[in-house]
Amino acid sequence: MSVHHRVVHKRRETITCLPLYYSGHLLKKLSKERDFERYYGELRGATLFLYKDDTQDTYTEMLDLEQLKSMELDTPYQQKTPTIFTLILPTEEVQLKMDDADTGEEWRGYILTVVRKEIPAKLQLLPGQMCLLQDILAQERKRNSASGGVSSTANTDKPAFEMPECFFDVTRQEAEQMLEANPEYGGIILRPSAIANSYALTLRQPTPRGAVMKNYRVAATKSGFVIELEKPVTISTLNDAVKYFVEKNENILRPYMLSQLYDTRIEVTPTPPSVSINSPADRIRLPRAQVAPALLPQPKPQVLPRPDTPGDDE
Repeated sequence: MSVHHRVVHKRRETITCLPLYYSGHLLKKLSKERDFERYYGELRGATLFLYKDDTQDTYTEMLDLEQLKSMELDTPYQQKTPTIFTLILPTEEVQLKMDDADTGEEWRGYILTVVRKEIPAKLQLLPGQMCLLQDILAQERKRNSASGGVSSTANTDKPAFEMPECFFDVTRQEAEQMLEANPEYGGIILRPSAIANSYALTLRQPTPRGAVMKNYRVAATKSGFVIELEKPVTISTLNDAVKYFVEKNENILRPYMLSQLYDTRIEVTPTPPSVSINSPADRIRLPRAQVAPALLPQPKPQVLPRPDTPGDDE
């Protein structure tokens, strides 16, 4: 049973935390790729979110158009013929293909309006479409002013500085190998996602039939993060994302932590040799002080009376 489009729209709004300006089907490929791939695109703020179809509530790719250098038309404007644009970004060139020229002109008008904060000149649009662009421009200017003139995608990098200890800069395959090789270290690894401004959680969950690997996406938003589940969960930090999965698994899983080595033996340091004072031979002889003895006053000699000389008759 397909999910009602209103429910899908609400989930996308919760995940992206950005206003929807324009949407529709389009084809996309990198300039170095050969074939186009079909997507359902949504222009929210100055970010283009791409979905596999219009029923998918979590985006597959996203393009930060705040960094857009130019948008070049690769094909002449001809009604009822496909239109191809090339978006020149700092790190890549992306080509967008629309089914007809009118749809392509609408996409071009909305993209350049939200990026440049002004309506491009010489747009081949109807008066009603131009009025909608005026409303979008006012809304985007107000949103940009409220955020201090900083793009929404730049703000999403702020919460990423508080990294949990179980964060590792590894791929999905590497994370699964780490969990499989050392289950005693834990069962949850936070890692970068293949999609910009997103993270991923790789879990090794025990089941009666054995452990299974699962991967979940955590999208960065203007105010925090969103765990992209069937019912999206909004959180403030990446630590809260790890804590959420620990609690949902009834504390059976714990974050992956590298083993810390500890010493198991106590090494006694030998006592340095000391001098014994018990043996006379080992006594320390101190030098005598070279001090002159004090001279005390000597008493005067006592003169005794001279005895009489004895006579001859004695």
